[in-house]
Amino acid sequence: MIRYSTAETLPALLADMSSLGDHPAVVDGDERVGYRELETRVHEASRAYLAAGVRRGDRVAVWAPNRLGFILAMLGAEAIGAAVVPLNTRYTGHEAAGILARSRACVLVLADGFLDRSFSRMLCDAAAELEDADGAGEGGAVPGLPHLRLLVGLDSRPVGDAALDWESFLATGRSVDDATLASALGAVDRDDVIDILYTSGTTGVPKGVMSAHRQTLGVARAWAKGAELSTEDRYAIVNPFFHGFGYKAGMIAALVAGSTIYPLPVLDADALLELIQRERITVLPGVPTIFTTLIDHPRLKEYDLSSLRFSIAGATAAPATLFRDMVGILGFQRVAQAYGLTECVVATMSRQGESLDHAQQTTGPAIEGMEIRVVDEEGNDVPTGSDGEILLRGEQVMLGYFEDPEATSAVIDEDGWFHTGDIGQLDEHGCLKITDRLKDMFIVGGFNVYPAEVENVLRKHPAVNESAVIGVPDRRLGTVGRAYVALLSDLDHRPDAAELTAFCRERLANFKVPHDFVFVDDFPRNATGKILKTELRVA
Repeated sequence: MIRYSTAETLPALLADMSSLGDHPAVVDGDERVGYRELETRVHEASRAYLAAGVRRGDRVAVWAPNRLGFILAMLGAEAIGAAVVPLNTRYTGHEAAGILARSRACVLVLADGFLDRSFSRMLCDAAAELEDADGAGEGGAVPGLPHLRLLVGLDSRPVGDAALDWESFLATGRSVDDATLASALGAVDRDDVIDILYTSGTTGVPKGVMSAHRQTLGVARAWAKGAELSTEDRYAIVNPFFHGFGYKAGMIAALVAGSTIYPLPVLDADALLELIQRERITVLPGVPTIFTTLIDHPRLKEYDLSSLRFSIAGATAAPATLFRDMVGILGFQRVAQAYGLTECVVATMSRQGESLDHAQQTTGPAIEGMEIRVVDEEGNDVPTGSDGEILLRGEQVMLGYFEDPEATSAVIDEDGWFHTGDIGQLDEHGCLKITDRLKDMFIVGGFNVYPAEVENVLRKHPAVNESAVIGVPDRRLGTVGRAYVALLSDLDHRPDAAELTAFCRERLANFKVPHDFVFVDDFPRNATGKILKTELRVA
């Protein structure tokens, strides 16, 4: 059945979809939760937040991997009008403390022990240094973070002065009566802030991107429609819930359509292949690394993957043959692309019925309610097929950066256009092709070089799996290109730098050809699979 909820607040969405009764909403290992039960369990969490003094407009942070507990912790806060601040599970204690301080989150729900790390101990140690350095006040659950009143551990009691395990936390909510809960649920407005997603921080201090309930649900609905999600779909979500890809295009999109969520905390190829076969998974989006890992799996042919229906291979550049391999080897019926940023999680998406080749080359046209322009340095629209900066305007563009009007006005102009900093072009169908990031551009002898263009050429070499091009200082030209290259495994012939140089010279102007090549086994990446070029630049 295909039916997309038109709810514009999170509590209204849960109430709407509870009509699906026992239809599974979340399957996490041996635990299966139906849609009616999901609403009940979310409300249990909401009561506990209310008992802890959380009110509409407060911030609640969640620091955990993909799992049922994350879903309950997030939705329970959002259902009573609190804004959720998800924390990257790869954060250090210092990074988490910094975001908790900036957001002034009053409650933190975390999963101690994930990846063999105690999040609460890391946080307490880092916050103690913050207190010493900044003279931050006392009185919170963690000295140095005075606004943080409570730590809640999903599996055990965290380290901290005011801490509870999840079951004890839920028990506190039994003191909250039905009328108080109903009042809190009913007070949530479509324009209330539902989440604050902090940018990756690869270009400086992370900024908190605010979205309203109507926006997060609108993004999810647009993605669900583009993917043709239905109640028959079983959606394996490897993309982390702390990121818009796993959260809005994942968790919330599935709930909007009544699909079943299968949360996966880490990418384990064996476990994922077994899950696809056992549960007949139909939807599996992700970064290209996920699919190349499955394609290269030595026992791939032993698994039945015939249930796979839809995927988006997004968030980073894909190998030239990936889409065809996803169809021909993994068996997906449809593979698409989408384009978005933290500030606008879904802006474009491949059209239904799109050819495979065109879907790989472009990210599709603007979704409903969004506009796109591609402009030159003076802000003038460039011709079709020409490069320029991508501007977005519409319903899904962020409200702004949390308590940072200066940074907000720097990227959203007076006419409401969000300046993405991405370089791209529109084709004759209005479909967007991403060319590069403005920040990654470097100048060789006075000529602009966009790394993605060079990377796209390298990807065409039959031995190259992935590459990352950066600019490095050069005494004569100011800057020259350096290419970090990962080759395919099991090659009969491994090219050297001279061969790749000759290959590039055949396809690129001389100033675009990398000055040197560094061969690597893999790249530094963030938790969503993106290559961290900032780390390559300091290597």
